[in-house]
Amino acid sequence: MTDSASLLFREIQQGNYRALARGISYIENGVTDFFAELKEQPPFPGAVIGVTGPPGAGKSTLVDALIGQFVQEKKKIAVLCVDPSSSFHSGALLGDRIRMSEWYNHPDVFIRSLSSRGSLGGLHPGILSITELLKAAGFDHILIETVGVGQNEIEIAALADVTLVVLVPEAGDEIQTMKAGLMEIADVFVVNKSDRPDADLFVRNLRLMLAPAMHRSKTAVVKTVASQRQGLDELMTEIGKFLARGKDGHRNYHLLAERAYYLIRERRMKDVHMPELEEAIVQACEKGTFNLYQFVADQDEPQVRRP
Repeated sequence: MTDSASLLFREIQQGNYRALARGISYIENGVTDFFAELKEQPPFPGAVIGVTGPPGAGKSTLVDALIGQFVQEKKKIAVLCVDPSSSFHSGALLGDRIRMSEWYNHPDVFIRSLSSRGSLGGLHPGILSITELLKAAGFDHILIETVGVGQNEIEIAALADVTLVVLVPEAGDEIQTMKAGLMEIADVFVVNKSDRPDADLFVRNLRLMLAPAMHRSKTAVVKTVASQRQGLDELMTEIGKFLARGKDGHRNYHLLAERAYYLIRERRMKDVHMPELEEAIVQACEKGTFNLYQFVADQDEPQVRRP
């Protein structure tokens, strides 16, 4: 598989979208993670932009509008849309991709839907490797839209260079009870559908809440009406400002450590096969008294492997 993966990787580097789609499928299905090829890659000069927020906030419409902004700037864009998993086939439901239909055949835009496959963080389990593969494909920027699952979406902060949290005025008093996890990951707050009543009041209350409670008074709050392409110039400006300023050193090191931890964990666990693990537990239980910790200690010598 190594030679085949290397050949496919070279095609991906040359901008072959078919090869890229196949490479992403390989990662999704555990065929390869392109580890040998990706470890030779130089730093990515562009930015990974995360878009997250509650359901119904207009994330997909905002991503569609951002694609348009970047295309106008002659940028090559990749978009990952992480959808909820179907309970029947574990695939992406794909419903929100209708809002981006005009970009599917654009030569400078690559769009891929991924299933979250039950991940509580709103992201696909292989999202890190998939993102790195996109970086190798020569895109200027990568947009990642997450499942709207609320407080658990903090995983996107470890992946993105800038995280947009999309809210709507109708959140109202709910903003006071929203879990801090989702609020703290925002590098830029986007109040979408701001043509609705009380949008200005919502923005003011949001800024008042941020300043004393989280010491986040410098966090930008931008009003948009994504469906009408309003407020996008200001949003693009704030994204550019944040990227130019960058994450503070301590936070950046922490996020890199999160990525490294995830990859190390995945590589060490890749040979553990759940059905065989369960069978080993059955056999251990049948022999007599079962001790979970002793069983785990016995696995230090890898016994449970993928077939």
